[in-house]
Amino acid sequence: MPDPAIRDQVNERLGDLYERHLPVDDERLDHYYESGRGTYSPAEAGDERERFAVCLATVDGEVYEAGRHDWPFALHSISKVFAYALALADNRREDVLSRVGVEPSGDAFNSITFDERHHRPHNPMVNAGALVTSDLVRGDSTAQKLDRILALLRSCAGTDDLEVAEETFEKEVRTADRNRATAYLMRAEGMLAGDVEELLALYLRQCSVHVTCTQLAVMAATLANGFVNPISGEQALARDRIRDLLSVMYTCGMYDAAGQWAYEVGVPAKSGVAGAILAVVPGKLGIGVYSPGLDAYGNSVRGVSVCKEIAAALGLHVFAREDEDALLGTGTPAPQQLTER
Repeated sequence: MPDPAIRDQVNERLGDLYERHLPVDDERLDHYYESGRGTYSPAEAGDERERFAVCLATVDGEVYEAGRHDWPFALHSISKVFAYALALADNRREDVLSRVGVEPSGDAFNSITFDERHHRPHNPMVNAGALVTSDLVRGDSTAQKLDRILALLRSCAGTDDLEVAEETFEKEVRTADRNRATAYLMRAEGMLAGDVEELLALYLRQCSVHVTCTQLAVMAATLANGFVNPISGEQALARDRIRDLLSVMYTCGMYDAAGQWAYEVGVPAKSGVAGAILAVVPGKLGIGVYSPGLDAYGNSVRGVSVCKEIAAALGLHVFAREDEDALLGTGTPAPQQLTER
């Protein structure tokens, strides 16, 4: 347990960070909504812009929260991380790689493009690749596969309460024409086999699981801790696949802005179009940010800005200098578990 005074300081600095990022970058947000790319951002997105939370969870089990950290939202594309983790655990590494690559696509997350040289989707963090990794999860039925994905999500979040939100799932099904077209094309090209509609339902159901920002941060901390939940102590998966998972998150996790993220923030991460970002600092902590206003790439405007500031202030970038060690830009020393590198 950290010194209560230090804990209070961290909470105060996190609160300051939250307040600084409350103003919304309307120009970038409006570009996203007006461009027609906001498939998952309904007309009431204006109200959703006021939903904002930042949470940190350390590998020692400490959790820090600011904003609407208990507001539930859909995982959407962040679920791809955990389906890929299961696919890696269930199959030989080379077999997974033969079905889905690890290269950034340079295209939007829902692009219907493939790695034609190797006859596979570019990576598991775009929709085409996620359909393959969901297919690679072992189970005698679609229901059993979903149960295993849910079990992993619950173990990483440290709660048994995570469920598929049926209202979200029904909305996903109504707007799934592009994913459906991708899946049928992949089956026609031999990248998928079996019942496309069942596979699509499995993928959309995992996307429709709701979490809170606090739970998201704990899930990130579980990945940072080698698949060991830092709160419950449960080993969610064997840790021998964590390197592969985090490597793909680092290079492919932020849609077609993944290179900019790696350059400016420098930690493995995954975003979702609900406005969430899960970021992992291996061996140190997990970061969860939730704010539905999205930029032109489909990433949370506030979320990206918050993560940039945290990474710069704590020196979290994989190539950061050793002297970058202030807490959230204030110059106040951080708890030991946040600053040791």
